[in-house]
Amino acid sequence: MSQPLLARLAEGLARPCGKSERQRARWHLLDWLACIAGGRRSAAFAVARAISPDGWERASYLGNVLEMDDVHRAALLHPGPVIWPAAMSLAEADMDSRLDAAVRGYEAMIALGAAMDARHYRHWHPTATMGGMGAAACMASLLDIGPGKTAEAMANAGSVAGGLWHMRHDDVLTKQWHVFHAVRTGREAARHTALGASGPKALLEGPQGLFAAFTDAPRALAHAQDGGWLIGEVSFKPFAACRHAHPAIDAALCLRGEGRLRPPFMVETYADALAFCDRPDPQTELEAKFSLQHAVAVVASGRSAAPEDFTSEAIAALAPLRAAVTVREDPRITARYPAHFGARVNGFELVDCLGDPERPIGEEHLLAKLASLVRWGGLAASEAERAARLALEGDDPQALDALIAEWTR
Repeated sequence: MSQPLLARLAEGLARPCGKSERQRARWHLLDWLACIAGGRRSAAFAVARAISPDGWERASYLGNVLEMDDVHRAALLHPGPVIWPAAMSLAEADMDSRLDAAVRGYEAMIALGAAMDARHYRHWHPTATMGGMGAAACMASLLDIGPGKTAEAMANAGSVAGGLWHMRHDDVLTKQWHVFHAVRTGREAARHTALGASGPKALLEGPQGLFAAFTDAPRALAHAQDGGWLIGEVSFKPFAACRHAHPAIDAALCLRGEGRLRPPFMVETYADALAFCDRPDPQTELEAKFSLQHAVAVVASGRSAAPEDFTSEAIAALAPLRAAVTVREDPRITARYPAHFGARVNGFELVDCLGDPERPIGEEHLLAKLASLVRWGGLAASEAERAARLALEGDDPQALDALIAEWTR
């Protein structure tokens, strides 16, 4: 009998993490802290402050609220908002253990997400459905419970996987609840499994398992192309909008830089970008972040697609430019998706976005993002320097815990 898929995945997670993976993890930690800082200026912050005495748990409500969290294209999910609260949730864990746990959590969440098919993405929010298993793998690493129990922990978390996309039709905080639920579910699954709560390792491929419930044609579990870790394939998000709007923003910025961005505007992109972001008349900040029309209007107005460009004031000011934007699908761009998130604006085409592995941004860009979101979140400028020092160089996890607790209090 072949080994269950989760058992195989767990054995792969048990291999040592290297210095380069830990450094990459530090970049993603920095990016998550930036999102936490900016998330303070949102309706989710009041909920976050009330839900828990623990900073890591409060932070789980803030990591994705700005739509600036990291993303893996093939898996169509956002690992950072789920994995980092889990990695920070064991107070006695040292810094290397937390970084290693994060690398393993990213690996599990991405590998599982990439195995889901188009039917899954039509109805289910992958950050929620796969997040619990990613958080379980992360916590299992912190607890050092071994591959066998790690597979069972992921199975127990996956047995209650869920999170429907319907929440995107309303201006609600369900997406933040999804992340909180995934973190708590995965963390507790690992803790309970460590104490003897066994789980079904064939949960993925079993006759009444996840693949049967969620997919028509499941894919193979993902592996890093170079034999490394999948965290190296994760994209950073420089713009405060849905990831499906980023290609249009990026292409419009390139045209603007050349002095060639003039109305009317024709946006051609892939089918999912239209399914999520064809919204010509957004009324709320959330709707504006999911509007291709607003995204292009933002750039055409000379703005940078920062959080302030999606407020009610910006929505009102940019109505005339939005009216000049037309959107449509290009089947050739759809055919390259999700390996490549592309768009064409007024004939200018980009295959990949700024922040993708093919067009990477470096530490300097991430530090600028951190400084900007620290300001947006109402924190002192010196807090950006503190966060950068702790994330990029620090070996004092308790100091990092204190920062997260202070920012979310």
